[in-house]
Amino acid sequence: MMITPVDKTNIMQAAAIHAISWQASHRAFCAPDFVEKHTPERQLEYLQSKMKNGSKVYMLVDEKPVGIVSVTGSLIEDLYVLPDMQNRGYGTALLQFAIKQCTNTPALWILENNTCAERLYHRMGFQKTGRRNYIAHGLDEIEMHLTGTFLQVTG
Repeated sequence: MMITPVDKTNIMQAAAIHAISWQASHRAFCAPDFVEKHTPERQLEYLQSKMKNGSKVYMLVDEKPVGIVSVTGSLIEDLYVLPDMQNRGYGTALLQFAIKQCTNTPALWILENNTCAERLYHRMGFQKTGRRNYIAHGLDEIEMHLTGTFLQVTG
Protein backbone atom coordinates (compact mmCIF):
# COMPACT_ATOMS: atom_id res chain seq x y z
CA MET A 1 0.00 0.00 0.00
CA MET A 2 1.30 3.44 -0.90
CA ILE A 3 0.01 7.01 -0.90
CA THR A 4 1.13 9.13 -3.85
CA PRO A 5 0.53 12.73 -4.91
CA VAL A 6 -2.12 13.21 -7.55
CA ASP A 7 -0.81 14.85 -10.72
CA LYS A 8 -1.79 14.97 -14.38
CA THR A 9 -0.75 11.32 -14.88
CA ASN A 10 -3.21 9.90 -12.32
CA ILE A 11 -5.83 12.62 -11.76
CA MET A 12 -8.48 10.82 -13.83
CA GLN A 13 -8.17 7.79 -11.53
CA ALA A 14 -8.54 10.11 -8.52
CA ALA A 15 -11.59 11.75 -10.12
CA ALA A 16 -13.21 8.35 -10.73
CA ILE A 17 -12.67 7.37 -7.06
CA HIS A 18 -14.14 10.72 -5.97
CA ALA A 19 -17.19 10.35 -8.24
CA ILE A 20 -17.99 6.73 -7.37
CA SER A 21 -17.49 7.25 -3.63
CA TRP A 22 -19.32 10.60 -3.51
CA GLN A 23 -22.32 9.16 -5.32
CA ALA A 24 -22.46 6.16 -2.98
CA SER A 25 -22.15 8.26 0.18
CA HIS A 26 -24.67 10.94 -0.86
CA ARG A 27 -27.30 8.82 -2.63
CA ALA A 28 -29.37 8.32 0.54
CA PHE A 29 -30.02 12.03 1.13
CA CYS A 30 -29.47 13.90 -2.14
CA ALA A 31 -31.80 14.12 -5.13
CA PRO A 32 -30.98 11.47 -7.77
CA ASP A 33 -30.39 14.07 -10.50
CA PHE A 34 -27.91 15.92 -8.23
CA VAL A 35 -26.07 12.68 -7.40
CA GLU A 36 -25.81 11.74 -11.09
CA LYS A 37 -24.14 15.08 -11.89
CA HIS A 38 -21.07 13.98 -9.93
CA THR A 39 -19.43 12.17 -12.84
CA PRO A 40 -15.71 11.43 -13.10
CA GLU A 41 -15.45 14.27 -15.64
CA ARG A 42 -17.08 16.77 -13.26
CA GLN A 43 -14.94 15.62 -10.34
CA LEU A 44 -11.85 15.91 -12.58
CA GLU A 45 -12.64 19.61 -13.04
CA TYR A 46 -13.25 19.93 -9.28
CA LEU A 47 -9.90 18.34 -8.38
CA GLN A 48 -8.03 20.34 -11.04
CA SER A 49 -9.52 23.55 -9.64
CA LYS A 50 -8.56 22.59 -6.07
CA MET A 51 -5.00 21.77 -7.10
CA LYS A 52 -4.69 25.02 -9.08
CA ASN A 53 -5.74 26.87 -5.92
CA GLY A 54 -3.07 25.22 -3.75
CA SER A 55 -4.67 22.02 -2.46
CA LYS A 56 -2.54 18.90 -2.38
CA VAL A 57 -4.43 15.77 -3.45
CA TYR A 58 -3.21 12.27 -2.63
CA MET A 59 -4.26 8.81 -3.77
CA LEU A 60 -3.93 5.54 -1.88
CA VAL A 61 -2.97 2.63 -4.11
CA ASP A 62 -3.04 -1.00 -2.98
CA GLU A 63 -2.60 -2.97 -6.20
CA LYS A 64 -5.17 -0.54 -7.64
CA PRO A 65 -6.24 3.00 -6.67
CA VAL A 66 -8.73 2.76 -3.79
CA GLY A 67 -8.95 6.15 -2.07
CA ILE A 68 -8.14 9.86 -2.13
CA VAL A 69 -7.77 12.78 0.26
CA SER A 70 -6.93 16.47 -0.15
CA VAL A 71 -5.16 18.85 2.22
CA THR A 72 -5.17 22.65 2.04
CA GLY A 73 -3.03 24.10 4.81
CA SER A 74 -4.59 22.29 7.78
CA LEU A 75 -7.98 21.56 6.21
CA ILE A 76 -8.54 17.91 5.32
CA GLU A 77 -11.17 17.33 2.61
CA ASP A 78 -12.27 14.84 -0.01
CA LEU A 79 -11.45 11.71 1.99
CA TYR A 80 -13.09 9.02 -0.11
CA VAL A 81 -12.55 5.26 -0.34
CA LEU A 82 -14.27 3.17 -2.99
CA PRO A 83 -17.43 1.62 -1.48
CA ASP A 84 -16.31 -1.98 -2.06
CA MET A 85 -12.93 -1.25 -0.42
CA GLN A 86 -14.21 0.36 2.79
CA ASN A 87 -13.69 -1.06 6.29
CA ARG A 88 -10.19 -2.31 5.43
CA GLY A 89 -8.16 0.47 7.06
CA TYR A 90 -7.70 2.59 3.94
CA GLY A 91 -9.65 5.56 5.33
CA THR A 92 -7.60 5.44 8.53
CA ALA A 93 -4.33 5.30 6.53
CA LEU A 94 -5.39 8.26 4.37
CA LEU A 95 -6.46 10.26 7.41
CA GLN A 96 -3.19 9.56 9.27
CA PHE A 97 -1.25 10.60 6.18
CA ALA A 98 -3.35 13.77 5.74
CA ILE A 99 -2.86 14.76 9.39
CA LYS A 100 0.93 14.67 8.86
CA GLN A 101 0.58 17.01 5.85
CA CYS A 102 -1.25 19.69 7.86
CA THR A 103 0.61 22.89 8.69
CA ASN A 104 -1.35 23.54 11.91
CA THR A 105 -4.17 21.89 13.90
CA PRO A 106 -5.93 19.53 11.47
CA ALA A 107 -9.57 20.42 10.79
CA LEU A 108 -12.32 19.01 8.60
CA TRP A 109 -16.02 19.42 7.87
CA ILE A 110 -18.52 16.58 7.53
CA LEU A 111 -22.22 16.40 6.83
CA GLU A 112 -23.96 16.02 10.17
CA ASN A 113 -25.67 12.79 9.07
CA ASN A 114 -22.43 11.10 7.95
CA THR A 115 -22.19 8.84 10.98
CA CYS A 116 -19.61 6.46 9.46
CA ALA A 117 -17.17 9.31 8.78
CA GLU A 118 -17.85 10.84 12.18
CA ARG A 119 -17.03 7.52 13.89
CA LEU A 120 -13.69 7.32 12.02
CA TYR A 121 -12.76 10.92 12.81
CA HIS A 122 -13.78 10.60 16.45
CA ARG A 123 -11.75 7.38 16.81
CA MET A 124 -8.75 9.26 15.36
CA GLY A 125 -9.07 12.06 17.95
CA PHE A 126 -11.22 14.64 16.17
CA GLN A 127 -13.84 16.49 18.21
CA LYS A 128 -16.73 18.70 17.12
CA THR A 129 -15.97 22.42 17.47
CA GLY A 130 -19.59 23.58 17.48
CA ARG A 131 -19.20 25.47 14.20
CA ARG A 132 -21.78 24.65 11.53
CA ASN A 133 -22.37 25.50 7.87
CA TYR A 134 -25.93 25.41 6.58
CA ILE A 135 -26.04 23.30 3.41
CA ALA A 136 -29.68 22.67 2.42
CA HIS A 137 -33.01 21.32 3.62
CA GLY A 138 -32.02 21.28 7.29
CA LEU A 139 -28.74 19.49 6.58
CA ASP A 140 -25.62 21.12 8.03
CA GLU A 141 -21.90 20.53 7.84
CA ILE A 142 -20.16 20.31 11.19
CA GLU A 143 -16.55 21.22 11.86
CA MET A 144 -14.16 18.90 13.69
CA HIS A 145 -10.59 19.58 14.93
CA LEU A 146 -7.93 17.13 15.99
CA THR A 147 -7.43 17.39 19.75
CA GLY A 148 -4.16 17.73 21.67
CA THR A 149 -3.22 14.22 22.79
CA PHE A 150 -3.69 12.80 19.30
CA LEU A 151 -1.64 15.65 17.81
CA GLN A 152 1.39 14.53 19.85
CA VAL A 153 1.01 10.90 18.75
CA THR A 154 0.52 11.60 15.05
CA GLY A 155 2.49 14.85 14.64
